[in-house]
Amino acid sequence: MKEFIFKLNTDDAFTVTSAVEIDLTSKADYNHTFFKLLRPLYRMPSFFQNEALDLWYISLIVYYIDRKVLRKGTFDNWTREVKLYIPVLEVDKWNENKDLLIEMISYLSGDIWDFEFRKRELNGKETKISENIARSYISTKYAPDCFCMLSGGLDSFIGAIDLLKENKNIAFIGHYGRGKGVKPFQDKVISLLKDKFELQDGQFFNFNATPIGGVEDTTRTRSFMFFMHAIILASCMNKEVDLYIPENGLISLNIPLTNSRLGSSSTRTTHPYYLKMFQELLVKLGVKVTLKNPYQFLTKGEMLLNCKEPDFIKEHYKETMSCSHPDQVRWVKGSSEPKHCGTCLPCTIRRASVLRAFETDTTSYEDADYKNGKANIELRSYKIGLLDYARSDNSLFTIQMSGKIDEKIDEYEDLYNRGMEELATFINTKND
Repeated sequence: MKEFIFKLNTDDAFTVTSAVEIDLTSKADYNHTFFKLLRPLYRMPSFFQNEALDLWYISLIVYYIDRKVLRKGTFDNWTREVKLYIPVLEVDKWNENKDLLIEMISYLSGDIWDFEFRKRELNGKETKISENIARSYISTKYAPDCFCMLSGGLDSFIGAIDLLKENKNIAFIGHYGRGKGVKPFQDKVISLLKDKFELQDGQFFNFNATPIGGVEDTTRTRSFMFFMHAIILASCMNKEVDLYIPENGLISLNIPLTNSRLGSSSTRTTHPYYLKMFQELLVKLGVKVTLKNPYQFLTKGEMLLNCKEPDFIKEHYKETMSCSHPDQVRWVKGSSEPKHCGTCLPCTIRRASVLRAFETDTTSYEDADYKNGKANIELRSYKIGLLDYARSDNSLFTIQMSGKIDEKIDEYEDLYNRGMEELATFINTKND
């Protein structure tokens, strides 16, 4: 088991002989932009709730391990075993909820985790921000009615449109990586929403958090860190706040359509079981944020068909990014811009949804016909998965493969069947 000590205060003398020490405030270890955007933070009604600040740091720490510790070389070339020594403000609450945190993170990443917490106080940066918020450094405070994740993808674009049709007082939270992958699409989506709904710059928050020298690329815990950027801001509202996480129900179920989906390509970003544990943890910590996925029982095609601005989404869907690895096309082909590969499962589900909703798809794809070697193998595996689906009479068992479903089972089964039929309609147009 690998051990890591994380530190946030200069006077933290805690040590363990066998552990690697990481300073989360050091640019040499971690680049995170959250505290660099001081003016937006000073607009918050109050300082972050202690428990939310602790959990935000925990999400950065978990993501650090996810990027820095290789799966290769472990006993099964997948499962890592790590113990983390973490300083927190509310040590008693974390000791009470450690088992739930371990269960949630272990499910999300597929690893074996252990945490040891110790007491800390606010560091200098946090104290300064707290004092400036209390002094009303900026006279006009910002209090949105709800928060919504905005990734630059098609689902979150639809989610934003549908919410804004009813209420414009919404804060949108994004995260971008070091590559060019999604940032241009996030910027375009923000521009479109601002123009369409007459929104202000201050409603959009976009952050980066990148461990320096990260080498592992499976990054299953990225969503945890992404969501926590919204939750820590929502904790400043001093009231019950909804956080919308728009994603189509089929992809959220994370059903292993192909063998590759059982491994590194498999993520549990919005799986109902994960979100249920996450919500339970927030409740037990006293963080007044409710996680909501309004599209849990809709396919991606149904999301497009039911969008509250049908003409707007039809005109602009192609300006969103759904690909699981948009930078790879740029690196391999020498292109200056990121692009959909057209063949990964997220691209394939996107293409099936657009075909259902609009009959034609004007998005640019690198390999629209699954012709290169890897893409053709993927196409064949999709077809095998669809054959297995057609032959099976136990969809309940299938949807349980990626996580426990113990409520609304009939609705999940119906969603799964509709999603697979939507996918099959598109896949059957392609020849391997």
